[in-house]
Amino acid sequence: MFKKVTRYIVSQMDTDGGLAPVENKGLDDRFRPLCLLTQKRKQNTTYRSDPYYECTPFKLDSVLLPGKGGKSTESLLPSGDDSSQFGLTNVTVNEVKADLSISVKGANVELKGGGSLSQAFSIKVQKKAISMDLLEAVRKNRKINMDHSFIQQLLRTGADLYMVYEIVEASEETIYKEDTKTEWSFFAWIYAKFFGEASTKQIERAVIPKGCTLAFRAIQMNISKGEWELSYFKEDPTPVTGYQLLYFPRPKLDTVDREVKQYCGIFSELPSDLQVMFLNTITVVMRDRNLFQELSQKMEGVLEKTDGYELKTESPDLKDLLSTLENSPGDRRLQLVEGITYTLDALAELLDSQLALLLESLERKIVSQQLQLVGKLLEHNLKTVATPFHVDASLLSFPQQEDQTLTMALVEMSRVKLQEDGSAEPMEQPDEVVAALYVALYALSLLSGDLPLPRESLPEMLENLCPPATSLPQFHPC
Repeated sequence: MFKKVTRYIVSQMDTDGGLAPVENKGLDDRFRPLCLLTQKRKQNTTYRSDPYYECTPFKLDSVLLPGKGGKSTESLLPSGDDSSQFGLTNVTVNEVKADLSISVKGANVELKGGGSLSQAFSIKVQKKAISMDLLEAVRKNRKINMDHSFIQQLLRTGADLYMVYEIVEASEETIYKEDTKTEWSFFAWIYAKFFGEASTKQIERAVIPKGCTLAFRAIQMNISKGEWELSYFKEDPTPVTGYQLLYFPRPKLDTVDREVKQYCGIFSELPSDLQVMFLNTITVVMRDRNLFQELSQKMEGVLEKTDGYELKTESPDLKDLLSTLENSPGDRRLQLVEGITYTLDALAELLDSQLALLLESLERKIVSQQLQLVGKLLEHNLKTVATPFHVDASLLSFPQQEDQTLTMALVEMSRVKLQEDGSAEPMEQPDEVVAALYVALYALSLLSGDLPLPRESLPEMLENLCPPATSLPQFHPC
């Protein structure tokens, strides 16, 4: 819910890149100006180009030695008078028609007729940024306390350090509502079935308090022998020399296919009983955000400390999976952890309502067909061009009408509006979120034994016939 609002704000305000949404309202105070962050991993994925930031309990002043005059860095914080205010309004209404028969909390419920889901909010926000000139003066005057335990841990793990220097916050209290117009709403019952929380009149409501951080920008800090530098821009890693061979850009689907097979392919090597256990664990954490976070943190621990890290838990829902990983050989354990992390990160990009629809799709055994449909969406340019297009309408033909309704809703939550005839209309740059949905469907299809036959794309066929670029002779100008 909170993530819906912050992502919408970033999509409307991030004109030059670098603005990241705060995705957990309970942690918004950890993303205030001068707060220190770490980057969870250096791995870039097709479903997330922005880095994964992890909050810490420290601010800049916490790790600096006293300087001349003994002034605190709090003087760098912007005042309310220095902020820029904006107003944003979003109203959407989705009509839903269905004739369903599903089980809610053990009882069979028939849902006749249709309903609608409306989302509406109007929010006033303001930007606040610290003065980079004042920050530069502090940098010259005060050094890093290299004996600080947090700095020592950073040096041991090699984690990248960032500092928040600009935020977007709510300038007044805002209430976000997502209401159902009739008590037969498809969304309400699906949400109730898998999360146990829904009202027939209103399924979601969030109060965003005044001063709540909604989005932020961070700058990287480089530390060496007490000195610290700020990375104001990204440097080009390697200069281009000589002639380079040029290729046509790959369709998004080919890129995602290669990546998901690289990370999730290890699941296909598991015995069928372990595949079922992995699938059951993933579906459990899809229902429970606390378990989701615990499993993600355990996997992070393995990736950061590949040797000697104990996978212990008090949760019976996670014990079997963690025990399997604990008893796996080192290299295989690392591959499995990378696959689980890759899958969890993709699921984290989706909304709770999408997770509920994915769980229902899994029960209905339609994830394989949904995977093919989403793959067809990725064959189109969803990143820069919001041009309507068509997909094969047969991919929207399901045995049950409610399967089609569910699938169209799932895709629309990924910002692509579908019609029954295969017409598709991209909305709000859906490139990465559609890729995340593809990865989630792929992992669920693979673990459930419902993965469709692999397709061989034209670029892959060409690569099988031609040697890789690195083996071609070097050309030099005459």
